[in-house]
Amino acid sequence: MARLIVVSNRLPYSLERVDGQLQARQSSGGLVSAIKSYFEKDEHSEYEERIWVGSVDAAPEDWEEATANKSFGSSFGIVPIFPPKEQYDKYYNGFSNATLWPLFHYFPSLTQFRSEDFDAYLQVNALFAEKLAAIYRPGDVVWVHDYQLMLLPQFLRRRLPEATIGFFLHIPFPSYEIFRLLPTTWKVLLLQGVLGADLLGFHTYDYVQHFIQSAKMVLKLENQFNILYYDNRLIRIDLFPIGIDFQKFRDAILNDLAARISTGLEEKFRGQKILFSVDRLDYTKGLSYRLEGFQEFLERYPEWHEKVVFIFNIVPSRANIASYAEMRGQIEQQVSTINGRFSSLQWQPLIYRYNHLSFEELCALYQSADAALITPLRDGMNLVAKEYVASCLDKGVLILSELTGAASELSEAILVNPTDSSEVADAIHTALTMPLTEQRNRLSFMQRRLATYDVQRWINENLESLALVKKEQEQEQSNFLDGPTTQLLLHECAIAQRRCILLDYDGTLAPYAKLPSLATPGKDVLQLLQELAKSPNTQVVIISGRDPETLHQWLGHLPLGMVAEHGAYIRYNGEGEWQSQVLVSPEWKDEIRPLMELFVTRCVGSFIEEKHNTLAWHYRNTHPDLGFTRSRELRNSLLQLTANTALQVIDGNKVLEVRLIGIDKGTAAQKVLDHYNPDFMLCIGDDTTDEDMFRVLRDKAITIRVGKNKTAARYNLWSQSQVLPLLRKLLPASAVSHS
Repeated sequence: MARLIVVSNRLPYSLERVDGQLQARQSSGGLVSAIKSYFEKDEHSEYEERIWVGSVDAAPEDWEEATANKSFGSSFGIVPIFPPKEQYDKYYNGFSNATLWPLFHYFPSLTQFRSEDFDAYLQVNALFAEKLAAIYRPGDVVWVHDYQLMLLPQFLRRRLPEATIGFFLHIPFPSYEIFRLLPTTWKVLLLQGVLGADLLGFHTYDYVQHFIQSAKMVLKLENQFNILYYDNRLIRIDLFPIGIDFQKFRDAILNDLAARISTGLEEKFRGQKILFSVDRLDYTKGLSYRLEGFQEFLERYPEWHEKVVFIFNIVPSRANIASYAEMRGQIEQQVSTINGRFSSLQWQPLIYRYNHLSFEELCALYQSADAALITPLRDGMNLVAKEYVASCLDKGVLILSELTGAASELSEAILVNPTDSSEVADAIHTALTMPLTEQRNRLSFMQRRLATYDVQRWINENLESLALVKKEQEQEQSNFLDGPTTQLLLHECAIAQRRCILLDYDGTLAPYAKLPSLATPGKDVLQLLQELAKSPNTQVVIISGRDPETLHQWLGHLPLGMVAEHGAYIRYNGEGEWQSQVLVSPEWKDEIRPLMELFVTRCVGSFIEEKHNTLAWHYRNTHPDLGFTRSRELRNSLLQLTANTALQVIDGNKVLEVRLIGIDKGTAAQKVLDHYNPDFMLCIGDDTTDEDMFRVLRDKAITIRVGKNKTAARYNLWSQSQVLPLLRKLLPASAVSHS
C-alpha cells in the first residue's frame, strides 16, 4: 500500500525545555490543525503509513532525546529536517516572509528583493528534496504545502519523474500585475517549481485564475480550462477551500471548561453586547483599520456607549522582527487612545490582550460573543471566521472582510471593505441590532455549508483529485509516441522499399518565432534534412504555409520536395519550377485586407502576413487573453464576409488565415502520395492546418501531431523539441538500401 507524505515548512511540534526537561508543544496554525485532525482519524486505511516531513527549530540531539522519550506520541511518522540556522533565517524570515508573503498579500511597498535570500530559499528547498528522495518509495503520495516550498515539487520531479506530487498554496496567489514585480529569474523558477506537481490547489477561483494567467504570461503556456501542459505533463489547477473540523467546534459547546469560561464572560459583561476579534500580529490583518472602524462606531452611535465591549485579542507573531514590534506599539497606542476617550468609571469599550489563547478560551469566546469582527486586508482563507460560525449555537453575527478567501463561502456574513471605517462602523451597528431570527437563518446556511465541506472532505478531495490527475496523465500518454512504438516505426522504415517523409515547418522543424521572418532554419535542421534527403530510396517533402520564395530561400539548395502556402504551390525534388494549383486570381484579398487591418489597430502586437494566395492575421505576440478574444471577433466577421464564396477561414495556431477552398494540406499530401507511391510514409505537423493531411493519410502513413491537442493523427509528440531527435533516429533506418 502507498504511504502519504505531507511536507510543510515546520513540523506540527516544537521543542522547549521546562525545568530541564524537553517538552513537545503542538504548533498553532490552520494547516497544522487541519492535517493533524485528519491524521488522527482511524479510517484512512488506504495509506499504509502517514508521515509528516518538515524543519524543526532544535538541535538534532535534542530531537533524538525527545523521540527516545516518546514526547510526541503521534499516530503518524515524523521526519525532521535541520537546515543551517543562518541559511534558514534568510529562507524563512528573508525570502518567504519578506518577499513572498508581502507581495502575495498585495503589499509590494513592503516587499524586499534580496538575491542572497532567494539563494537560501533555493538551498533549503533543495534540502527538503534531498530528504524526501531518501525516504521515498515507489507509490508514495507526496503532498507539499505552502509558499515556503514553491520550488520543492520541481526539485522532486527531477529526482522522481514518476512520483505522485500535490501542492497546496494556503495564502493568496496574486494577480499577474503584482506577481510580475518579482525579478524574471525568480518568477520563472517559482512557477516552474510548483508545476513540478501533478495537482495545484488554491483556496478560491480567483487565485486559480491568477496563477493560470501568470503561467501563460511568464512561461507562455497554453491552458484548457483549468488544465496546464508543461514539461510533457498534464497538470490540473483547481480550487479547494480549506475546511475546519466542524464537529470538533460543535462538540466544544459541551466542553466543561469552555462552558465555564463562557459563562464567566457573559456574567462579567451582563447587559453588554460582546464583540470580538482574534488575529496574529501581522500587517495583512488590518488591525489598525479595524480599530478605526470601531472608533467611528463609538462616535456615530453614542447610544451604544456602556452597552458594548470589544474583546480585541492579538496572538504574538514574529516578535523578533523590528517592524512587528513597531506595529504592536502603534496598535497599543490606538487602544489606549480609544479607551482614554470613550471609557467611563464603570465601562471600558476595548479589552485588549496580546497573548495566545487555549482551545477552550477560544471556544468560550466564540460561544459568548454576539458578533465577530474579522476584517483582514488580505487573507488566503481565514479559519477563525469559519470556527466562529461553527461554534455559534443560537445567536451570532459574522462581520467579514470581503478580501478574505472565506468571503466566497460565507456570503451570509456582513461583508465589508476593511479600509472603509464608515462601512465597518455601520456593519457593527447592523450586527448588534440584527433580529435573532435573521441571525439564526444566516448561521444555519453557513453552518450547513461548513459541515458538508469540512477538513476531512477538503483533504479527501485534494487526494482523490490527485489520484484522478495521475489517471488522466496515463490516458494522455497512451496517445503519445513511446519507446516500443518508436522502435516499430524504425523497423517499418528500415524494411521499406520506398520512403517518404512529409514534414511541416513552423512548430515542427522549427519553433515558432515572434515574426515569421525570424524562424530561419538552424544548422542542425539543415544538416538533418540534408542527411535524410540523401538516404537511399527516401524522399523528404516540406509541406508548409510559407510562401514559395521563403521556402526556396531557406531550403532550395537541399534535395527536397516542397509544398508552399498549404498546397497552393508544389515543387517535387529535382524539378526546377513550382507548380501552381490555383486557378483563381487573388483580387479577393482586397476585400479581406481592410477588415484584418482594422483588427491590427484593435489588438496591439498583431500583424498581417500576405502571401500569393493567402492572407494571415497573426496574434502570437499579443496579450494572450486579448489576442484570443479579438481572434474570435475577427473569425466571426470573416465567416460572415466569406459566406457563399470560394474562400475558407482557417483557425490555426495563434493565426487566422483566409484562402481558397480546396487548397489545403490534405489535397497536397494526397498528390505527394500519388507522385511518390511510397510503402513507408511518415507525416509530422503541429497545427490545425495539418489535420487535413492527417485525415487523408490516416490509414496510409504514420501520422504524428506535435502537442497535446486532440487530433486525427495516430500519435502525438509532447513538444517541438522532440521532433529532431526522432528524425535523427530515422537516419540509420533510412540508410538501408533495398535496390
